[in-house]
Amino acid sequence: MPSNAAKQESGRVLASVKRLMASLRVQLLIWMSLTLIVAICVNLYLSFLTASDTANLITDRTLTASARVIAEDVMVDESGNVRIEIPPSALEMFDTGHRDRVYYQVMTAWGNLLTGFPDLPRGVSPDVGEDSVFRGEPVRIMTLFHPVVGLRDESDISVTVAVTQNGNESLRKRLWLSDFAKQLVLVLLAGLVATLGLQRGLAPILRLRDMVRTRGSTSLEPMAPEIVQTELRPLVHALNDHMERVQNQMAAQRRFVSNAAHQLRTPLALISTQASVAAREINPEKRDEALDALRNSTKQVTRLASQLLTLSRAEPGSRRPRKDRIDLVATGRLVLENHAEYALRREIDLGLEADDAPIWIEGDGTMLREMVVNLLDNALRYTPVQGTVTMRIHQEDEQAVLQIEDNGPGIPEQERAQVFERFYRVIGTLAEGSGLGLAIVRDVVDGAGGSVALDDAPGGGLLVTVRLPAV
Repeated sequence: MPSNAAKQESGRVLASVKRLMASLRVQLLIWMSLTLIVAICVNLYLSFLTASDTANLITDRTLTASARVIAEDVMVDESGNVRIEIPPSALEMFDTGHRDRVYYQVMTAWGNLLTGFPDLPRGVSPDVGEDSVFRGEPVRIMTLFHPVVGLRDESDISVTVAVTQNGNESLRKRLWLSDFAKQLVLVLLAGLVATLGLQRGLAPILRLRDMVRTRGSTSLEPMAPEIVQTELRPLVHALNDHMERVQNQMAAQRRFVSNAAHQLRTPLALISTQASVAAREINPEKRDEALDALRNSTKQVTRLASQLLTLSRAEPGSRRPRKDRIDLVATGRLVLENHAEYALRREIDLGLEADDAPIWIEGDGTMLREMVVNLLDNALRYTPVQGTVTMRIHQEDEQAVLQIEDNGPGIPEQERAQVFERFYRVIGTLAEGSGLGLAIVRDVVDGAGGSVALDDAPGGGLLVTVRLPAV
């Protein structure tokens, strides 16, 4: 059984191997090495075949030359007898220092052995070298047919020459080893160049890594895509986009905290004062009056806090985009019903003009409903007693259109761009408000890919038109 120390050491080794294999550089080196190994194996096999063909070709040329020298030395005398002497040069040409044995056979066309080894097999194809076995040894053999003048019927003689394969094998090995040495040098050079190229190619990635590591914890400045290769620039663009989203979220949080602190400071101080007054007041009527003022101030603070939270959620990049599918007609009708009591108290004629069929839009359902609430709430706040507020919902081509018309004081044309800014209020406005309603509407509409416009109502007042993509 292995000891705990051995198991721990084995675990550390495996962990090191896993970390090593997770390296991009190691993976690229492994794949390049495998490619080179496969390439050299295929090339060596092809080189071996080429070396064998070359060695056989040289041996065959030597066999042909030897057979011709023997054939050309065959003569017929005046009596018609065939005389033959084997020239020493015909056999010495095989003396390459590898102790090869040479066998020969000369026969007439009618099968008479003139000289040589009678049991030597003849080649199947004339003038073509072939591998064979003679007396238990592998040999390279060739048969040559040669005409002899004066021989009966002017027929040919056959000359068969065979040589053992020692010289052929030696030549084949020399050729193959020479090619192998050249390829080995080329592979080593290729591996060196590939390693240097890989090191140079990965340098921009390492620089990008170092840049990210050395950046401060609050640094979200974009990085230049030109520091890496073209294929890696989308990664840098994605990092820059991510940092921009983080920067937007941080800016949104800072704005929210700043706005909340600024807007809540005054009403909270007022609530504290009203509470102190109510606590000290002895007169029941004045105490009730102070408590009513305290309740109203509390409602205003609650409404302000709710709008600040809504504005924070409507900030671009503050939360993950949602793709809810909601019916704008049903949403408008529900908001209208929730505000009906307030309209009745102020004797405001509140109406809805909408198509019977649902009109579907896509986006953050909570924020879209809050947009309708803010538009209707603004209209009711700024419309005088016994006034009129009308909500219209219809569809034009590929757009859902929401309109809210009132007969209040309206907004001067020169101020219509500014009212979408946070905490901006039209000068001379007496109605209570925080100046956040239209800012929320703009952020929600922009997030849903729509548009919002302010115009004069036909009968005086304000007409707000919101257009959103219908689905």
